[in-house]
Amino acid sequence: MVIPFLSLYLSEDLSFSLERIGWIMSAFGLGSILGSWLGGKLTDKIGAYKVMYSSLLLSGLGFILLQTLKSFPAVIFGVFLIMVVADMFRPAVYVAISAYSKPENRTRSISLVRLAVNLGFSAGPALGGLLITLLGYSGLFWIDGFTCIIAGILLLWILNPKRRPEQEIPKEADTALSPYKDRAFLFMLVGVFLFGFIFLQYFSTVPLYYKQIHQLSEGSIGLLLAMNGFVLFVLEMPLMKFLEQRTSSTIKNIITGIGLIAASFVILNLGNWPGQLVIGMLMMTLGEMITFPLSNALALQMAQKGKQGSYMALYTIAFSMGHLFGHNTGMQLVSLKGFDLTWWIMTGLGVVSILFFMLLRAREEKQSGVTT
Repeated sequence: MVIPFLSLYLSEDLSFSLERIGWIMSAFGLGSILGSWLGGKLTDKIGAYKVMYSSLLLSGLGFILLQTLKSFPAVIFGVFLIMVVADMFRPAVYVAISAYSKPENRTRSISLVRLAVNLGFSAGPALGGLLITLLGYSGLFWIDGFTCIIAGILLLWILNPKRRPEQEIPKEADTALSPYKDRAFLFMLVGVFLFGFIFLQYFSTVPLYYKQIHQLSEGSIGLLLAMNGFVLFVLEMPLMKFLEQRTSSTIKNIITGIGLIAASFVILNLGNWPGQLVIGMLMMTLGEMITFPLSNALALQMAQKGKQGSYMALYTIAFSMGHLFGHNTGMQLVSLKGFDLTWWIMTGLGVVSILFFMLLRAREEKQSGVTT
């Protein structure tokens, strides 16, 4: 609930300038990068289970304490620290998916985890907007913090480590190829970074666009974001089933998904009517439904056994780099050039991301000698 409203909280409750908000969101991204790297390392050493419940419990406490920070240096450090702890969870949960699901079900297993996330996200922003209206931003931080703590307690209770499969226990992997030396994997990460760069605008600059240009209230913004989560919850699993039955390659489908997200920014520039916000959000949602689970599955497929934590850490770091550069760059662009030019630039970056995945596909076809 906090993340979609963070830029609004910093702007309206703490009265920070767009430039300062941009730097705080960069600290958000930097913390996410460090947390992802640390989470991958710890997952390979102590296992996904311990990393996941520790991350949830500590990040819950962090969100509760964040509301007490008011100065710019304190907030920027607090956001950084929370994201270090919170994003240790991401590589760990990907490795847990690999351990607990069969290979043929992996893509849908990722979608099922995302479905659980999006079920919360469909209600979270709407409830968050209501909490801000009724209790102010303080209530938002308290509720979000407690839900993280409850999630950690449930994980401790439900996911008994004594019942976990043998393959989740860390093993020696001296012969496995390091992700830092896997050129094809690093190549894919560039495309993931650019995709994350533009996608994350929907959680920083786009809410400000809704507020400043279309004069939407926090409650209306929450409902618009909740529509994204609800559509994901209802349609993502059937969509993944449909795509699995088609002959199109994973990379082709990822290209389609990124194209839809890039096109959603074009929609935002076509006039000034409320319907374009709904159409843009729906296009972004469809692109997200395609790109996220398939890119996750592709990364897991490319990961060397015994190094899954490190591979998935790099995957999440590539996305976190979007946090580091995307939010700040978007804020600075909006401040200097306005929303319209910013949306055209995001569209262009989406096209560049597509080109990287097209080059990756061509590389794979050359190596395999067949068309995928």
